Amino acid sequence: MNLPSLGYVLDVTYQWIKAGHLIFVIFWIAGLFMLPRYYVYHQESPPGSAEERRWIDRERKLRNIILTPSMILVWIFGITLATVGHWWASGWLSLKLLLVLGLSGYHGYMVGYGRKLANGQRPVSGKALRLMNEVPGIATAAIVILVIVKPF
Repeated sequence: MNLPSLGYVLDVTYQWIKAGHLIFVIFWIAGLFMLPRYYVYHQESPPGSAEERRWIDRERKLRNIILTPSMILVWIFGITLATVGHWWASGWLSLKLLLVLGLSGYHGYMVGYGRKLANGQRPVSGKALRLMNEVPGIATAAIVILVIVKPF
């Protein structure tokens, strides 16, 4: 019986890690697109209403079931890929990490904003939330270019 070579095993493992990274990036970014939109609808609901309570529950589920676990897995798979690929010294990865740190901060801001909404505070306008909804798309476009093109 022939055992697979170490190179083959490492290549297959790398491909699974990369697939996992991409799957959870998609989940995370999809959630980051949805959350500000949820907040817009939440803010437009009457304070103290049953509709507002439903938005609070939806937002909590999105954050706790999809967003935060996906972000954590993106980081785990991404750090593993950078380590296995020996990319830590590359310029494109440095800029990508900066953008992913920014998205992580945006994620944290959005989670905090959800807590404020749940407590009855509405410090940002619906228009501002709609504009914030563009942040993940712009960051994702830049990250994809960095990863695929590797301009430096």
